[in-house]
Amino acid sequence: MRIRIRIPQVLTIIGLVALGAVGLAAIAQYRFDMQPCPWCVLQRLIYIVVGVLALLGAVLSNTPRRLAVGLAFLGALWGIGTALYQQLHAVNEASCDLSMAERFIAWLKLDQLLPQLFVAYASCADAAVSVLHIPFAVWSCILFAILALLLAWTLRASMRTR
Repeated sequence: MRIRIRIPQVLTIIGLVALGAVGLAAIAQYRFDMQPCPWCVLQRLIYIVVGVLALLGAVLSNTPRRLAVGLAFLGALWGIGTALYQQLHAVNEASCDLSMAERFIAWLKLDQLLPQLFVAYASCADAAVSVLHIPFAVWSCILFAILALLLAWTLRASMRTR
């Protein structure tokens, strides 16, 4: 018996996982006092964008679906880049004030519209915490990589079905 995987279901799972990551970040912030830095906040935004695009792709068909999945894939790659930058560069700085991440969030006015999720309360060095001896930024990078692989597979599968 062969299990048939349906693209809309995979995209729904991707969307829920991406949005769930933001929920976990909020729990870490408000329940465990793990305050976010600007790069953490930017990754929250990217997870939301990837999640919304994946969920949108789940309800669309053909070309609009491929566009949504392609944009979500690019978002996941952007997330990998931001998580790597945070872990390899920003974490070594005592302050990441006025970083590209902070300017981007401020430009979108997300820090004013939804401060509970988009205000950075810690510097990058202060926000460098580990879960199970693995830095939070590395966990984020791993999750973005998994999402990117699933989105690439979904995009490829949607190209084969016409």
